[in-house]
Amino acid sequence: MAQRGEAETLPLHPALSRVSSSSSRARAAAAVRPGPDPLLVICRCFSFVTSLTAILCVAVNVLSAVRSFKDGSDVRLSISKCYAVVIAFIVVVAETEWGFVIKFWKILEYWAGRGMLQIFVAVMTRAFPDYSSNQKELVVLQNIASYMLLACGLVYVISGILCIGFLKRARQKKEITREQAVKDLEVSFVCCSS
Repeated sequence: MAQRGEAETLPLHPALSRVSSSSSRARAAAAVRPGPDPLLVICRCFSFVTSLTAILCVAVNVLSAVRSFKDGSDVRLSISKCYAVVIAFIVVVAETEWGFVIKFWKILEYWAGRGMLQIFVAVMTRAFPDYSSNQKELVVLQNIASYMLLACGLVYVISGILCIGFLKRARQKKEITREQAVKDLEVSFVCCSS
């Protein structure tokens, strides 16, 4: 007999019991897999925007270097734009957080260091603009690319000072551990049910 406030449960047929337990396992698995971490989603989106901005800086600096080499007017501008291309490419690679790159350039693991590198590339992209009438489009692209990368770099530096990068790495580690635990549970469930 059920006590006051409790529902009375009836015994189930063994086949229904197996169905019920498998559906409860499915519900438990769904409960184990919460949605993606909002901080990690925001960080991935910001990293994508920063990568696109750095690619724009690479393109603008390549165009500027090519035009400068064609004109032969300013060797200093051409060389600085070549350096800006190489360093902007490093920014793009750093945004992928590829383990090989991070292993050799530990400073890029920290957001303040990554932000300072982005600010440096933005300043190099903005340096030595040619305001002649035939290159106004290039100057506009230089301004857009440099100010966008400067903004991304400032966000990275401020976030690095506030230890957001450390928080992101901790949450990534937690997410990887959680995913591995779910995979292990699924493997053990498959092994046990066979």
